[in-house]
Amino acid sequence: MVSTEYERRIAARFATFDQDGNGWIDREDFSAAAKAVLAEFATTPRSDKGQALYGGAEAFWQGMAGIADRDGDQRITRDEFVNGAVKRLRDNPDRFAEIARPFLHAALAVADTDGDGSATVEDIVRVLRALGVPEEIAAAVAAGLDADADGKVGEREIVTAFARYFTVPE
Repeated sequence: MVSTEYERRIAARFATFDQDGNGWIDREDFSAAAKAVLAEFATTPRSDKGQALYGGAEAFWQGMAGIADRDGDQRITRDEFVNGAVKRLRDNPDRFAEIARPFLHAALAVADTDGDGSATVEDIVRVLRALGVPEEIAAAVAAGLDADADGKVGEREIVTAFARYFTVPE
């Protein structure tokens, strides 16, 4: 049986995806997230990095819709999100990591200003802020991702933490 506390925590994650605050998650929310990250790093949408980020956003949307859009209306309601996460992701957070990976990989590439395959903690804060995470939370999250305290964060750390956060194992 799914606990009410687990459902409450998953429901709180819904707002992170609902970029425009209209009460549902749709393709436009994922495009808005890509656009915000590109704007933060002054990266043009037509660049290779821009195209990769929009492609990653589309792949992420398709994966989320496949997991949670029960009625096929191309919108994920809060109830669909909670039930999709609870029923399909709770026991398999790696599934969520895999659908998020293309977007996260591309967002990291945009934030990776020196091309070494990782981003600075400060640039991770910028990505999170662009996605609507409050400054103080973004700073704490980014610092927590830097497990070896070298000031850099790589894809493995980001994907693992992202999946853990959104599937919220008890």
